[in-house]
Amino acid sequence: FMLNKYPLWKYLLILFILTLSAIYAAPVLYSEDPALQITGSNASVIPDEAFIKKVSTHLQVNEIEASLSQGKNGAVLIRFTNPDEQLKARDLLADVLQDDYVLALNMAQNTPEWLQSLGAKPMSLGLDLRGGVHFLLEVDVNAALEPHLKAYVAGFRGEFREEKLKYRQIDTLGQSIRIRFDDAEQRSALEVYLKRKYPEFVFSNLLENGEFFLVINLSDQKLKEIKDYAITQNLGTLRNRVNELGVSEPLVQRQGANRIVVQLPGIQDTAAAKRIIGRTASLEFRLEDWNHTGTSALYGPVPVGAERFPFKDDRRPPVLVQSRIIVTGDRVIDARTGFDENGLPQVSIKLDSRGGKQMHAVTGKHIGKKMVVIFVEYKTRLREVIKDGEKQMLPVTLEDKYVINVATIQDALGYNFRITGLDSITESQELALLLRAGALAAPMYFVEERTVGPSLGKENIDAGLKSMLLGVVIVMLFMVAYYRVFGVIANIALTLNLMLLVAIMSLLGATLTLPGMAGFVLLVGMAVDANVIIFSRIKEELAKGESPQAAISAGYDRAFSSIMDANLTTIAVAGVLFLFATGSVKGFAVTLAFGIISSLFTSIIVTRALVNLIYGGRQIQSLNISWSKN
Repeated sequence: FMLNKYPLWKYLLILFILTLSAIYAAPVLYSEDPALQITGSNASVIPDEAFIKKVSTHLQVNEIEASLSQGKNGAVLIRFTNPDEQLKARDLLADVLQDDYVLALNMAQNTPEWLQSLGAKPMSLGLDLRGGVHFLLEVDVNAALEPHLKAYVAGFRGEFREEKLKYRQIDTLGQSIRIRFDDAEQRSALEVYLKRKYPEFVFSNLLENGEFFLVINLSDQKLKEIKDYAITQNLGTLRNRVNELGVSEPLVQRQGANRIVVQLPGIQDTAAAKRIIGRTASLEFRLEDWNHTGTSALYGPVPVGAERFPFKDDRRPPVLVQSRIIVTGDRVIDARTGFDENGLPQVSIKLDSRGGKQMHAVTGKHIGKKMVVIFVEYKTRLREVIKDGEKQMLPVTLEDKYVINVATIQDALGYNFRITGLDSITESQELALLLRAGALAAPMYFVEERTVGPSLGKENIDAGLKSMLLGVVIVMLFMVAYYRVFGVIANIALTLNLMLLVAIMSLLGATLTLPGMAGFVLLVGMAVDANVIIFSRIKEELAKGESPQAAISAGYDRAFSSIMDANLTTIAVAGVLFLFATGSVKGFAVTLAFGIISSLFTSIIVTRALVNLIYGGRQIQSLNISWSKN
């Protein structure tokens, strides 16, 4: 009868795991409040006390009950008693807030601080259960043409100089490139050269005010390629940015010709998501214009071949830089945040091979000169315009450029260097994220933003929960009725299994969807199935005449291989579903895989521990394991 005993350390280990499970599963017991979250449009804009007081007063005047608090990174969280108040407040505040602030719908946690300090958080629910944030973005595909045309113009200047082709002026106008000549012969010679080398262009001649022009337009096929590339690039960038945000099972897909749908189930910080997702930002590295100095150069007319940009805070004088760009953020392949030797935030940059060569070549020739890092952001706003006699809301893209760093070149830079002079660690993290995820090929603006309710409706979800609970109760009653004491042990293990599964999914940030709930029901049957195999083995050993202690030991040992074989093959199937399926099927696969792992622990190890505590270490004559007495 000494067969069925665990050493003390094993009991303590099991107790430790179950205690951790209880802690990380506990947040699901706390409800969430409908809320609004207000953050700055960028990391440097932080709501202050005066702003909070203004918002609070505005809500009180309109008789909306709410509680305001300021969380991390200065975000303002406004809690409401019901969703109707939340939506009413959103509409009111949307008219008050300026473009400097981002207003987003949210669900505020009520998890106690001591649980949050341990990293415990509620399990994320999918759009079909809890809902989430739904963004519909429209890509300004026409704006994607501008950088392509500028690149062509920059390349033409060098080619024409090498080929000794004469022209007066070259520039872009709308979606065309216009080249001005002194006479028709110059125009004809250059047109022949371009037609031979650039089949993607369509050419037309223009005589205007006695001047000769060659107008170059991209062919319809090339235009379509550029626009499709812009959509594809934006899709990839958005997926990278969503992944950086840590959102579980997001949906990012194309809709129609130039729109993208983004769904973020179970996300907590929707304001940050909205700011990061829609931001079109990059960097430009340029040399300072040391040929023009003094107050007149900084504040007077901009000299030819130079450009002037301000610092973000406007507390320092603007910087005059050369028009030539060394490299842009498109050449960045990795960006990480950190701190410099003074403890200030910095971003470590890694360039691709082409960008590294360009950086090395330029900085190597200008050691001792200053290099300027310019942050470039494109903001798209809807503006009311009169078109064809009717008022229409059309997107207008605004370019915002400011200096974030000026540093003296100490040595020739290569593929790796760093950017300092950032205001906060939040700003450095945001900049690194944008550079790491990639730049958007074209600006986007939000056409629609809404919270998505349960797709099947609250009544159907309640019915699903009731059916799941009913299934669990029926299984538990059957186990107790058929296996008596061993059935009670199996039910305890089943309850602990569900708790452990919730804890694992919460801890890993997995998202529970409606198919995932179906996975819960399936796991109830699979969990007790392992115990049915074990208990049947024990009964077979008793029928052979083995003693109760020997029957228990043999039953668990001999059932182990069968249980493992069956569950490992199911885990393999869940893995295949997760890799190749999409959407809700992935949710089912996640729940199934985690549930099998937790059920193996509870069905084999936990039930064996309970059986050992009840029967181990003492002499027994029979086992109360079925209707028939053994």
